[in-house]
Amino acid sequence: MPRLTKSQLFEKVERAITDSGWSILYLPPQVGNFRRIHIYKGEESHRLRIYIWNMTHGGGRARPHDEFRIQITGIDRFEAEIGGKTLILGWWDEVGVFAAFDFRKHTGALGASPSMQIREEFLRRAYQDGLALCNKGNKEIAVAVRPDLFVEYVRQAESLHGFGDSETDFEILDAVTKDPQAINDEDLMKVSQPRQVTVASVRRRIRDNSFRNRVLTAYAFRCAACGLQLELVEAAHIIPVSDERSTDETSNGVALCVLHHVALDRALIGLGEDYSVAVNNSEVRRLRDIRRDDGMDRFVKALRPLILLPPAVSDRPNTNYIRVGNKVRRWQQSKGAS
Repeated sequence: MPRLTKSQLFEKVERAITDSGWSILYLPPQVGNFRRIHIYKGEESHRLRIYIWNMTHGGGRARPHDEFRIQITGIDRFEAEIGGKTLILGWWDEVGVFAAFDFRKHTGALGASPSMQIREEFLRRAYQDGLALCNKGNKEIAVAVRPDLFVEYVRQAESLHGFGDSETDFEILDAVTKDPQAINDEDLMKVSQPRQVTVASVRRRIRDNSFRNRVLTAYAFRCAACGLQLELVEAAHIIPVSDERSTDETSNGVALCVLHHVALDRALIGLGEDYSVAVNNSEVRRLRDIRRDDGMDRFVKALRPLILLPPAVSDRPNTNYIRVGNKVRRWQQSKGAS
């Protein structure tokens, strides 16, 4: 398989960021062996200096047969991003995962023919589970990460690479990456105080992304309410996550475009137990009373009478979840927007 160009490699990073709902501001310079960007979402932002190379199989007579590596070319040392983070990345295009290495372990001169390694099993685990930590010894941790969890890696990079300092912390985080349900709050308290936030955040993000991926795949990345794709579709919880009865089962989810996801959360639309899509007439009247109902006719006309349903019956919305979700949102089924 041909290697990607530098531009194509940086596009992989940018796509991972924007697909996660973050925005990018490009910083000079935008040529050479690294890129500088500022990413932001809401009030959170990060300034990044990014180095990236293709990952290749590095196994041979003198190396483990399952080793992958990046061969560092074009630079003699990595530069720190002042006021931000420096990322050292590899990209395995055949599978579609990143490997990330700890900048703090590689701040000096690189020497002749420098490379960084990670075992294939961790790259494959990241493809399956989202994120995997490879303990390279000497307290150095390499992180394999799937694109949908790349921003979470960015947010927690320094902490994640530091988990080699504690065997207990590492074992608990490793268990979380394999199964976020395997670690409860009591287990979390065994983690050293500064790292509890990282473990909790990674656990939540892996769980959320599992739900998202399952729901979007079940609906073929198509809005159940209008049929739109265009990579504008999200996984919505039928029973809101704020309610203690909510679950991450696929049957408590429905794929909705951004517009209809917000409309569901605000109870402008709702799902009937017969899988119908209906408008909340009391909410329509409220919008008319405050003169914010422009476009309502077009909005109603775009709705399907019945939602698109996943082929697998087990993935379809659970009618009990629909009933509870409607009650939580105080939505009353009323077809049409008269």
